[in-house]
Amino acid sequence: MPTITEAEIKTNLSTDTIERPKIGFVSLGCPKNLVDSEVMMGMVHHAGAQLTPAAEDADIIVVNTCSFIDSAKQESVNTILEMVQHKTEGRAKRLIVTGCLVERYRDEIQKNIPEVDAVLGTGELDDILAAAGLHPKPVPNNSPFNILTSANAPVHTHAHTELGGAAALEVEVAEGNLSPATIAESSLIDRASSAVRKHSQLEVPEQTSRPEGDLREKQGRFARTDWDGATAELPSYLYSDETPRILSTPRASAYIKIAEGCDHPCGFCIIPQLRGKFRSRRISSILNEAENLVKQGVREITLIGQDTTCYGEDLGMKDGLAMLLEALATLEVEGIGKIHWLRFLYAYPNKVTTKLLETIAAHDNIAKYLDVPLQHASPTVLKRMKRGGSGDIFLRMLDKARSIVPDIAIRTSFIVGFPGETDEEFAELETFIKAAKIDWLGVFSYSDEEGSPAFDLGDKVPKRTIESRRRKLMRTQLKLSAKARAAQVGKVVEVLVEGPSEETELLWQARTLQQAPEIDGHVLLNDFGPHEALLPGTFYQAEITEAHDYDVVARILD
Repeated sequence: MPTITEAEIKTNLSTDTIERPKIGFVSLGCPKNLVDSEVMMGMVHHAGAQLTPAAEDADIIVVNTCSFIDSAKQESVNTILEMVQHKTEGRAKRLIVTGCLVERYRDEIQKNIPEVDAVLGTGELDDILAAAGLHPKPVPNNSPFNILTSANAPVHTHAHTELGGAAALEVEVAEGNLSPATIAESSLIDRASSAVRKHSQLEVPEQTSRPEGDLREKQGRFARTDWDGATAELPSYLYSDETPRILSTPRASAYIKIAEGCDHPCGFCIIPQLRGKFRSRRISSILNEAENLVKQGVREITLIGQDTTCYGEDLGMKDGLAMLLEALATLEVEGIGKIHWLRFLYAYPNKVTTKLLETIAAHDNIAKYLDVPLQHASPTVLKRMKRGGSGDIFLRMLDKARSIVPDIAIRTSFIVGFPGETDEEFAELETFIKAAKIDWLGVFSYSDEEGSPAFDLGDKVPKRTIESRRRKLMRTQLKLSAKARAAQVGKVVEVLVEGPSEETELLWQARTLQQAPEIDGHVLLNDFGPHEALLPGTFYQAEITEAHDYDVVARILD
């Protein structure tokens, strides 16, 4: 599929505004924040603004912040101050700060950084036009410009991100996946390219909420009365397939946010206060967006949300994520075919159902990959974290996943140094890691977040001890990873080529279906086989020839 040219984009923009301000974006934090940035970029671009990747050329600068842990908050503040210089010493006339830091410290930002002209929380993306002094333009239904791609992503990045035929799905009503009342005409979803927009037959009458979320709200989980600057109303915004959006990821890959917010009571986390109660997007909206993405050249789609495994529960669906994955995996886009690679991030341990695993196993284009943040393995620590579970329970869950989905790659993350963590509890975690043989693992040092339930707990673990434990776990994982990578030598795999290696131009880098963008290891290419050059965003067959601690080296076969 040809890309949309700049000339084509310009013809879609209204010319009733003579001056088109140049707007630069800085997106910090996770992929969920990245999607928010892409949505705001789409909104301002559609309203007539120009996007620039250079802060020094911008008339308006937007910083989309993260405040998940202390280091993220500090990076956000530092970035805002860096952008202030472009306003006080350079061309910029307006500075807008958005995202999680605003949701937490709205008043403090405006009080302590007076150069900031506007602040928008996580549920106020629609207000970006007013903040930038722009006026909204109508978006035509099913316009190919609903999702605009850009070869040079006009976004500055920090932290974890880099911006730069009919078929039918039988929907099971019998076992309560959907009540008959939720399907207007039949239990079949026609997903031919021209019919994807007709998925309203799958919708429920009104969005409600999850019972767990309602209970947590009564218990004060979402309370923000002690926060300086947070508005009283929880965020409720959800973008849709009709929302303008500019992709900043490499052309072949894109994220789709399928849900927003979180209802879980985890004691270390303030995301529910920052993002609001869990709420799912409509299945029809997600399928429409996926079809539009594929038409624009996207071949790898990653579904994201704070907890994707809760998808659809607020809409009255059972096994909603499995149903969505089935629909997306079998989606046929006219003239193009199916989504080549499909994955989802992140799973909650007790939500990894047999139905979900069987759906993953049933489709070759769904990644045999499970990102399930476990946070710890000691049952006493997990209880204090308000998560539940234990190492034994988690091992049984992983055994089940590996039994139903052979060769599944497992990614998880742990927190060390949670208040009260003893040497014995830490030893339980280390023992679990050795037994679980995790493919991809991240270890976070506990961050004491004001506003989180854990903030008021006693028995804080010294920072030196926390860091020592983190290093020890990573050394343990390094040995396991090196052994796992060595076992891959000689295997033939399909890879998605990304481009020159981040480490050296002498190598190119790629990923397999079992490596998620940005967070896992790479396949390093030192032999292009029959090709003089490789095309980024293209799939090739490759043979793994060498192994390192986290990466492997391969040669292209064809």
